[in-house]
Amino acid sequence: MSNYQEEALKSGLVIEIDGKSGFCFGVSRAVEMAENFLKKEGTLFSSGDIVHNEEEVLRLRNKGVITIKAEVENELTDKTVLFRAHGEPPTSYQKMKEMGAKILDATCPVVIKLQERVHNAWKELQLVNGQIAIYGNKGHAEIIGLVGQTNGEAVVLEKPEDVELLDADKKTVLFSQTTKSRAGLQAIEEALRHHLKQPIQVHRTICAQVGNRVPHLKEFVKKFDLVLFVAGAKSSNGKVLFEVCRSANSETFHLSSANEIQMDWVDKLPKLVGVCGATSTPQWLMEEVADKFSKMWLNRFRT
Repeated sequence: MSNYQEEALKSGLVIEIDGKSGFCFGVSRAVEMAENFLKKEGTLFSSGDIVHNEEEVLRLRNKGVITIKAEVENELTDKTVLFRAHGEPPTSYQKMKEMGAKILDATCPVVIKLQERVHNAWKELQLVNGQIAIYGNKGHAEIIGLVGQTNGEAVVLEKPEDVELLDADKKTVLFSQTTKSRAGLQAIEEALRHHLKQPIQVHRTICAQVGNRVPHLKEFVKKFDLVLFVAGAKSSNGKVLFEVCRSANSETFHLSSANEIQMDWVDKLPKLVGVCGATSTPQWLMEEVADKFSKMWLNRFRT
């Protein structure tokens, strides 16, 4: 607890950071791998943002992580490129090999296993002219990696209406992006059962670390007058968990950094404040938000 938080506590503000929020195992592992490499080499290229959190990306950039852009892709010979926790399609491995780049593979073990399952299911379905469906966000890094396991043939379903993209007569196997919601997956399943003429095989591949946070956060946020949900604007998981929190406590507000704390929130002089976040939210950022809110609360309390 910082000095500001301790001082605010004495004046009546209780601010609690959720102990189960923050980096999931895969993201934590990827960041640790990057930092350990930087200690030895000083510079590391990344196939994209290591984590969908702008503040953490900036911190790592200042340490020497360079996100690959089109203009530097031809200058990677003998350079090391980190593949993020989200995973990459087979074509990315081939591309790095052709460029003469080295790979630091930080793909989450959960995602690696899912990629293997998707690839194996796709190979089996080819024998019966079947199709792979994946519940997820089109363009999301993990989805790009998963679709790559099917030679680009998997159909991505973002919402129940998208089931119309599938051939109703074909045998279908459904997977899910690991960071999606269980409720969303259930809605997709129901839509598929009505659309398809054959029984569907469902693999509920939402990561347990992500899925288990939903019931936890629903209970966590109910305790507070105000909740600060910290997550990057690009975080798919952040969008899902924020809505979970807001549905359980209407006084939940989303912010990407401590600089986004609104004076209107402070003016309410809440006595109980909760701080929580996504699987892509670093612990230091939630601490920073709690610290700044405490400081602003104290200044408002004393006026």
